[in-house]
Amino acid sequence: MDPSKVSLPPMTDLTVDNITENTIRVNSTCPDTRLTYIFERLVSHLHDFARETRISTKEWMAAINFLTAVGQKCTPDRQEFILLSDILGLSLLVDAINHPKPPHATEGSVLGPFHSEAAEHMPNGEALSHDPKGEPCLVVCNLKDSDGKPIEGAKIDIWETDSNGFYDVQYGDREGPDGRCVMSSDKDGQFWFNAIVPISYPIPVDGPVGLLLKSLHRHMWRPAHMHFMFEKPGYDHLITALYLRGDPYEKSDAVFGVKNSLVVDLELVDDATAQQYRVEPGTRLLKYDFVLVTDKEARDLRDELAKKALADLGLKMKLIDGLPIPDVD
Repeated sequence: MDPSKVSLPPMTDLTVDNITENTIRVNSTCPDTRLTYIFERLVSHLHDFARETRISTKEWMAAINFLTAVGQKCTPDRQEFILLSDILGLSLLVDAINHPKPPHATEGSVLGPFHSEAAEHMPNGEALSHDPKGEPCLVVCNLKDSDGKPIEGAKIDIWETDSNGFYDVQYGDREGPDGRCVMSSDKDGQFWFNAIVPISYPIPVDGPVGLLLKSLHRHMWRPAHMHFMFEKPGYDHLITALYLRGDPYEKSDAVFGVKNSLVVDLELVDDATAQQYRVEPGTRLLKYDFVLVTDKEARDLRDELAKKALADLGLKMKLIDGLPIPDVD
């Protein structure tokens, strides 16, 4: 931007004591009230962090180099920044704030770094995975609204690893998508498909996030799970996953994704179910009823919780399009 068109306050003799307020003053010329507020809080917290930890120049440079390495590790098929957000608990926190759920609704979980837009559309009853080493699993689900009515025509992204614990995009020689698909719920809100039993697997540790976990003496394992993402106009976007009960990492997920309501037991297909869905009796069976809330339900709950949280912090704020900005009126 042309400096002659920007009015900045004079700044001299900047010190530990006044650098924060001066940085905030410079950023306050931004015409976007929400952006101004975000950076006012970011600068305040970031500067306070530096003061509280007395961070050294060596540590600051290590952080710069770490974030640079995170960016360099990202590809169209792998998002190392999402992985970093996941292991810091930020992904789950942001989802919980933006997509709060009433008690009857399906809770959200983390997206993870390996969702792909390359998934192909698949009709009911087809195979999600073609891994011959995986244990077959029939997945039968219902999609309902908060009144228990079926939701037809929702777009449903589904993805899982293979029997080695890798997603398809982690293979450089893959010929096409596998272990993932896009489905639509039918007129009864149902969708079903053939998959393999999910297994525990380590998150990628060949990058900077893996080195960070090692430095923090944390493990890199995720419990066995299957990802689901639901989209339909008029309904709140849902990213979630189902986790297998009894997994050794059920209570220590490296990315904090597990919630009690999302933990499921696998059943066995009986003769009647086998005939209905054309699978072998004794096949593993995963059943679940997903419940979506409307955009309005989610928005009203989000605003209610935001107002309470801000009031508890003693902040005088107002909400514009559901997002807080200072109330200076």
